[in-house]
Amino acid sequence: MFGFAGVLVVFAVALLVSAIKVLPEYQRGVVLTLGRYTGTKGPGLVLLVPVIQRMMRVDLRVTVMDVPPQDVISRDNVSVRVNAVVYFRVVEPDKSMLQVENFLQATSQLAQTRLRSVLGQHELDEILSQRDSINQTLQAILDEATDPWGIKVTNVEIKDVDLNETMVRAIARQAEAERERRAKVIHAEGELQAAEKLRDAAAMLSQQSQALSLRYLQTLSDMTSGGKSSTIVFPLPLELIKPLIDAVQREK
Repeated sequence: MFGFAGVLVVFAVALLVSAIKVLPEYQRGVVLTLGRYTGTKGPGLVLLVPVIQRMMRVDLRVTVMDVPPQDVISRDNVSVRVNAVVYFRVVEPDKSMLQVENFLQATSQLAQTRLRSVLGQHELDEILSQRDSINQTLQAILDEATDPWGIKVTNVEIKDVDLNETMVRAIARQAEAERERRAKVIHAEGELQAAEKLRDAAAMLSQQSQALSLRYLQTLSDMTSGGKSSTIVFPLPLELIKPLIDAVQREK
């Protein structure tokens, strides 16, 4: 008789232990009573009716999910391998348990398909230079798609864009050609500005004959100040010697 009573005591203790649950602050418990959803419990102490009620734990912390490398063909028909990382968290525990079988796997598969779809709408240059915009687009699309599952996608980041060697060399040649083009444009702009300044200076000197004469004399002085003996044929402006010619003619 004592042995039977002992078994009953052990069974009662086991039922009591199974009825008492403690949930930490970052977890919630989805309670099913006879298979029907009857509420979300936690955090803290939760009491369940043994056998009749069952509880499923849901973590509310942000989950970091790596998206495996995906082969993507861009809009300009360039093949690249792209991987990403998705940050999300559960905001409605009941939906995450009742609306989808495995929300982690479902979110991962959805992220892979959406990544290929979105990047396929962009050219390679856009994928490389507009990552922030593409990340925001992916985040909005995934957040909308996972909303029925009670999941909030907070951020999506493209990690790596891998190109084959042929494309790497082509991009390097393109970058070099772009640098040469910019250098030529800058040189041409400098020549244009110099020509404009020379035109303005010539117009200013042409208005004052004395200034033009002084400029000729200054140029001659600069050419002969080196100290080397040389013969210089320098055109002498008529305005400079015209006063001498007029004086000679008056004396005659």
